[in-house]
Amino acid sequence: MELLLILVIILVLIGFAATFYFLHKKLSGGAQDQVISLLNQNIQGIQQRIDKTTETIGQRLDKAAWVIQNVQRELGAMQEIGRSIKDFQEFISSPKLRGNIGEQVLYDALAKTFPKDHYATQFKFREGQTVDAIVRTREGMIPIDSKFPMEYFKKMTGAATADERASHLREFTRSVKKHIDDVAKKYILPHEGTVDFAVMYIPSESIYYEIIVDSDEIGDHAQNRKVLLVSPNGFFHFLRVLMMGLERSKLQEGAQRIWELLKAVQQDTQKFGETLGVLNRHVTNAKNIMDSATSEYTKLASKIDQVKLLK
Repeated sequence: MELLLILVIILVLIGFAATFYFLHKKLSGGAQDQVISLLNQNIQGIQQRIDKTTETIGQRLDKAAWVIQNVQRELGAMQEIGRSIKDFQEFISSPKLRGNIGEQVLYDALAKTFPKDHYATQFKFREGQTVDAIVRTREGMIPIDSKFPMEYFKKMTGAATADERASHLREFTRSVKKHIDDVAKKYILPHEGTVDFAVMYIPSESIYYEIIVDSDEIGDHAQNRKVLLVSPNGFFHFLRVLMMGLERSKLQEGAQRIWELLKAVQQDTQKFGETLGVLNRHVTNAKNIMDSATSEYTKLASKIDQVKLLK
């Protein structure tokens, strides 16, 4: 930019010098002085405009440098965020770590919904299996296990062609169906107090959406195996419905206890009334006997008085 400006100035000066030389040859005397004065004025005006232009260009260069500096700073921050995201992706690339994340989200959802005595985490059955969580209901325990089928899902969504996607979709379907079979086989145990179904928690809305929308086969298989598939949002609503059922059950149990108590009070009241009736009869009989005894005593006293008068 500065080199271009210098070249422009040099060309302008050369042009004026050539003009001055030409006029100097053609003119003489006062006319020459007048031309020289006019040229000086023009040169001064051009110099002022050049100075102003140079100042403006300098200001713009300073502003551009400031913008570039800020952009570089933001790019550095974005690169740092990118590295953090990459580190997190590498962190969750381990199936065990993904499973731990899914389990923790599951535990947090249960803790925010139920009192501690209504659920348990890492529940171990008598046969030795350990399920991520169970919820206790009147009908039995509901087993809940978290599954995170991320590996084949990433391959499927990252496929470059339709054929690759179809191939990875088949692998993804087999993987999810195997998870469903494992949950059904391990945790639906009515002889150990569970209900006749289990819940498979999928801690990713995108994976759950892929299962429900793009694979009817998985949904049908889960239904046949009595395994309910839930996403994070669906799991929250599922827990709320369970909690409402438990609260309604408590109300019904409370109403039943009150009714039984009222029936017991009614029976006790009836027995007390019968006892009062017997007591009232006894009191009445005693009063009658007392009245009869008083009458006999009065008669006896009268006869004694008559005997005294015979003397």
